[in-house]
Amino acid sequence: MERVNLETFAGGALQEKFDDALEKVLQNMMDPNTPHKNKRKIQVEVTFAQNEDRNDTSVDVSVVTKLAAVKPANTRMAIGKDLKTGKCYAQEYGSSIRGQMSLEEYQSETEGKAVDPETGEIKETTVVNFREAKQG
Repeated sequence: MERVNLETFAGGALQEKFDDALEKVLQNMMDPNTPHKNKRKIQVEVTFAQNEDRNDTSVDVSVVTKLAAVKPANTRMAIGKDLKTGKCYAQEYGSSIRGQMSLEEYQSETEGKAVDPETGEIKETTVVNFREAKQG
C-alpha cells in the first residue's frame, strides 16, 4: 500500500479544513467568555463508500470541532406593575430605575438652598416634591 500524504489528500482539502478548525479552537481557547477548563476537540473523519464491483470508492473528508460554550451574561432587572395603567414593566438596573431619582437630580432640586450636612435636610421651609421631579 502506498502512503497517503495528508497535506495533499483530497486536493489539500483535509489540511485546509484542519487548519480552519485549529484556528477556531485557538480563538475559542483565547476567548475570556469561555471556561478555561473545558476541553476542545478536533475530529477528523474520513468516510469510504465503495461501488458494487469493489473497484472504486468515494471518499468524504470532514473535520468537526467541539468548542467550549460561551458563558452566559448575567444582569438583574426590577419588575413590577404600574398601578395607574395596569401595565407590567421590566427595567434593567443601571443609571435610571423607574420611580427613583439620581443624586444629580436631587442636587439640582436643592441647588441654591441651605442643606444640613448631617441629615441632608433642606433648612428652608420649602418642601421638595419628589413626585413632580423629573423621572428617568
